[in-house]
Amino acid sequence: MELDYKAIGKRIKIARIKKNLTQETVADKIGVTPQHVSNIETGNTSVSLTTLVAIANTLTVSVDELLCDTVLTSKPIFEKEAKEILEDCNEYEIRVLVDVLKATKTSMRTVKMFEAKLNEDK
Repeated sequence: MELDYKAIGKRIKIARIKKNLTQETVADKIGVTPQHVSNIETGNTSVSLTTLVAIANTLTVSVDELLCDTVLTSKPIFEKEAKEILEDCNEYEIRVLVDVLKATKTSMRTVKMFEAKLNEDK
């Protein structure tokens, strides 16, 4: 299995920005250079497990949140993210979002069904 370092780096950057931390601050806390943090965030370098854990601890996120595009069982992470998105929504906004989700789910499954049917016919 191949790790997507660009996706991991993007999640690290998003988590860092949410915490209002600079690359320099994160670098100081984990004992690396700001340039190394920049390279990790852009996916220009792979991140070691030790550094990934240090970054996760500094940003107070779990490692699986940073790896969720890579982890095969990331459903709980996405459920948590969806819950966080809905936290500041009023009842009307939640209703609209639920309707959009239902329609999207139906469309995705329909497309998947047609793709499977096309593959059968080949």
